[in-house]
Amino acid sequence: MSDFARKLLAWHDKGGRHDLPWQHERTPYRVWVSEVMLQQTQVSTVIPYFVQFMDSFPDIKALAEADIDDVLHHWTGLGYYARCRNLHKAAKIVTDVYEGLLPDNIYTLMKLPGIGRSTAGAILSLSLNQRQPILDGNVKRVLTRYKGISGWPGERKTEDKLWLIADKLTPSKNVSAYNQAIMDLGATICKRSVPVCLDCPVMSGCFACHNSQQLTLPNKKKKKKLPTRLTIFTIIENDKGEILLEKRPPKGVWGGLWSFPECPINENIVLWIKKQYGRTVSNLTELNTLRHTLSHLHLDIHPVKAQLKTDSVSFKGQREIFWYKPKSKSRFGMAAPVVRILQTI
Repeated sequence: MSDFARKLLAWHDKGGRHDLPWQHERTPYRVWVSEVMLQQTQVSTVIPYFVQFMDSFPDIKALAEADIDDVLHHWTGLGYYARCRNLHKAAKIVTDVYEGLLPDNIYTLMKLPGIGRSTAGAILSLSLNQRQPILDGNVKRVLTRYKGISGWPGERKTEDKLWLIADKLTPSKNVSAYNQAIMDLGATICKRSVPVCLDCPVMSGCFACHNSQQLTLPNKKKKKKLPTRLTIFTIIENDKGEILLEKRPPKGVWGGLWSFPECPINENIVLWIKKQYGRTVSNLTELNTLRHTLSHLHLDIHPVKAQLKTDSVSFKGQREIFWYKPKSKSRFGMAAPVVRILQTI
């Protein structure tokens, strides 16, 4: 066992996190769900989502048999919804092909939708104590600083170097504790902007600490100016106070979620609603524009409330629609800005 691993394990006994919800009854399924939720999302945000998700879908069979709208409802607000769709899709495959048990072979596991090398390694090491290295965001930061690795960690060349280091440092025993320890070190000590070096168990061997490069390593990705796109949300309301929601295509922004119909910005809203739904608008009310930033663009949303003269629509086309009752307890996934607008109106 390396000196790095020994010091890290000794620190983790007293300084690590031992009471997170997914650390109790560490089954492959529970670790899998937690790892997917934790991708690009903070622990404090994930905890309530994980608890509710497990209450509703306690095992793979329950998740596989659930309606995707119900699963997305539990994910609403977590973002990066492709994670949720892949989780549901993979659960169906595991149920149909592997009798409801996640494969314990890393290469087979990585063939499932949404499971990459690091996620697969975390599932197998944390739940089954298999010797599998991991390389999530926290681990990348720790290893980059400790070994003084230059280059953006998301770049293939840099990532390949980090995988070699991760594999070399991962011990053959106590792998579950070690992988949890290195993730905890990155999350609580070797933090992105305010690292607490004096509390770090491996400070003596850290390149970044000895060379005052804690804030320059890891190297950042060259920032690109995010483009801005304008979209018009049409909040179509009937005389019962119900709001028309439409299911978005399975791929793309908010794939598979329910949202307000989007009117092209060069169209007349009244004429567009008449053409799309065969109904006449009695009144239009423009609401305040709001900005919703995604990973690849700023979305400026201009909501326009449209009151229909009649209480129903004769929909033309194959898209799914639904009349949403604001006070109902319907369970389905909605995009975060849709939830915000519904709360406002």
